[in-house]
Formats: sequence, structure tokens, C-alpha cells
Amino acid sequence: MSPPSRRRSLRRSLRLRALRIWLPRFKRRAMFLFGGIAVGALAVLMAKLADEAQALFAGLAARAPAAPLLVTPLGFALAAWLAGRYFANSGGSGIPQVIAAHGIDDPALRNPLVSPKVAVGKIVLLVLGLACGASSGREGPTVQVGASVMYALGRLAPHRQPGLLIAGSAAGIAAAFNAPLAGIIFGIEEMSRSFEARTSGLILGTVIAAGLTSLGLVGDYTYFGRTPDVMPFGIEWLAVPVVGIAGGLGGGVFSRLLIEAGRGFPGAAGHFVKRHPILFAGLCGLGVALCGAGSAGTVFGTGYEQAKGILHGTTAPPDSFGVLKFCATVLSSISGIPGGIFAPSLAVGAGLAQNLHGLLPMTPIGVLTILGMASYLSGVVQAPITSFVIVDEMTENHALVIPIMICAILANAVSKLVYPHGVYHTLSRGYMPVPVAEDGRAPGP
Repeated sequence: MSPPSRRRSLRRSLRLRALRIWLPRFKRRAMFLFGGIAVGALAVLMAKLADEAQALFAGLAARAPAAPLLVTPLGFALAAWLAGRYFANSGGSGIPQVIAAHGIDDPALRNPLVSPKVAVGKIVLLVLGLACGASSGREGPTVQVGASVMYALGRLAPHRQPGLLIAGSAAGIAAAFNAPLAGIIFGIEEMSRSFEARTSGLILGTVIAAGLTSLGLVGDYTYFGRTPDVMPFGIEWLAVPVVGIAGGLGGGVFSRLLIEAGRGFPGAAGHFVKRHPILFAGLCGLGVALCGAGSAGTVFGTGYEQAKGILHGTTAPPDSFGVLKFCATVLSSISGIPGGIFAPSLAVGAGLAQNLHGLLPMTPIGVLTILGMASYLSGVVQAPITSFVIVDEMTENHALVIPIMICAILANAVSKLVYPHGVYHTLSRGYMPVPVAEDGRAPGP
């Protein structure tokens, strides 16, 4: 072979080798990028639909104050029936299903937890629940929808599916809260509980794509609006241990109730729930309606407006708001209908701060609210880093970073005294095909 022919052959070989190496990498990055855009768009859609559903219910309740006593139980029963009949694995927040899917290697067992059908059912039934007054959030459902989108794309690269599930989950939180850093922390601390160097850059790219999509569609915003409150070192800091302990205790009790309900009620109550899940969901809806009647209708929906009003001191719901929001969220969560607990937990934390303000008058209500939201959320999910990062990003009050961190860590420790393992990982055991440890991990050999 002549020298020119050898050179042409070498160049051709190098080009083919480059294609074999770089084309799969390009496809993989493009998959994460387009997946992030899709998750961001769906997160915005879910937010819009959730707002419309809540507005519809609020308008109905304003025109006919007794309507929730009929509409809410019937809506819960219908959502539970649809979830059980047509959209299996769509109940609850959706985060335990994604954690379970991440820990399952068999695609045949993983697919039902994060399929396109589950994503569609999650969106439809979340909107139905909020239109009937459920005390639910959209952030957990957004995680399952985001993971389902990325998993569907992962059929192009099956070996990347675990990383895609984490990326979709992180992107869902980032787009739902407009909190990209919180999304990344959530993916590491809560979803995978590890740092995977091979996929960290791709997860970051997915979160950026989702965040930019949300930014382009709804603009730059802070979830609760910026707060200027400060906390000089002094007597005001007495609020830190008080709020941290109270939030951790309340959050721990809430997660313990969800875990016990997820395992099944004992005795006759458990037998009744298993035999009549639709009726049980309706009774939970009736309980939520009664909580609404006792709180002037403030416990329905995500609780965003009430939490924001307490934070900024613009509106003050009844003093019973915190306790009744807690009860309404427990009932909504154990009913079996799709709905998350992130936003309601923030609202309960704000209600807790409102109740503690009389005990801690020296601390501004805005500061107490931020500490209460971080403490209670940390107590519920036992993910302190995610909790304080989310609250910090949602309020953009960086002057309170240290007290927020202390409250989140303290609440996490107190919550573990009530139950030693996080609610999401414990509930994920119910979706696992084999026995797993209490923290959601498969047992060793």
C-alpha cells in the first residue's frame, strides 16, 4: 500500500474510532439535556394546573361553604378508585416509588414504578385531588413525573437508567421550587444517598436544563419572595433550639403516622381499610373537609398562600391553622390519593411558627417562619441539608443560613428519636421485590 493510501486508511480509522467514542457520549449528554427540558416544561405545567385546580375549589367553597363536606369526600373516593383501577403505583407523593425503582435492577419490576402511564396518572389525579380540597403538594409528584420522563428516555441507554432516575428527580425538585441547588442536594442526599462521580455532571446538566426551561416559561422568581429579616446574635437565638425541637418532634410524629399507615393499621381498622380502600379514602376526605371547616377553609390545597402570608406578616390564618393543616395533610397522605408532602410541610412549619410567636415575641415572625419551615420539613423527611437549602433558596435570606442549618440539624436529630429512619426510604420498602433494611437499602449477603 502506498504512503498516501496508508495515510487515508489511518485517517479513516481515526474518524471511525472517534465516532465510536464520541457519538455515544454526545447521545448520552443530549438525552440528559432534552430530558431536563421536558421535565422543566412538565413542572411548569403541573404548577399551572395545580393553581387552577385550587382556584376552582376555592371559588366553589366561597360560593357554597358547605360544599367541601360533599365534594371533598367524593373527590377523594374517585381519585383513590382511579389510582387503584387504572394508575397503579401513582398513589402518595411518588418519591418512595422512585427510590425503589433506583434500587431495583430488574427492568420488569422497575417499569411499573416510573412508566409514562404512571406519570400521566400522577398529573391527572394530583389535579383532581387539589380540585377537591386535598392538603397536598405538587413537588413529590413532580419528582415521580421527572423520573418517569428520564426513565423513558433511558430506554436508549439501559445501563444509564439509575443515573437518569436521579437526574429526573433532581430536575423535578429544581423546577418545582425554582431551586436548582436544592434539586442537586436532594438528588444526592435523599434519592441516591451517595455521590456518583460518573453521573454528577450529567445530573447537573439536567438540573440546569430544567431550571432554564422553567425560567424561560415563568420568569425569575423566589418561591416565597425575598425576605429581609435578620437575627442578630442575642436573646433572639433562643428561638433556634425551641423551634428546632418543636419542628423535629412534629415532623417525626407526622412521618411516623405515615409509616404506620403504610404498613397497615392493626386489627379491625386494618381489615376495614384493606377491604374498603375507596370508602376509607372518602372518610379521609370527610376529615379534611371538617379540618377546613374548623380553619375557615385555610387548610385546603398546598398551603402556599397561608405560609407566604405568615412569612411576610401580610395575613394571619386562624391560630388553629398549624394543627389542622397537620391533620389534613396526614389524612390526605394516608388516603391513597396522589399528592406530595413538601409544600404542606412548609405550611405546617409556618403555622408552628405562628403558634410559637407568643412564646418567643422577641424574634420577628418572619425569622420564626423560616426556622419553622426548615425545622418541620427536616423532621418529616430527615434530610437536613436538603431542607435548609430549599428554605434558603425559597426565601433568599442568606443572613439566616447559620440558624437555619442549626434548626434543620437539630430537628433531624429529634425526629430520629421518634422514628430512626426517613419516611421516603421506609415507605419505599413497600415497592421493593425483596426484603430490605429499614433505610431502604437491600441487605447484604
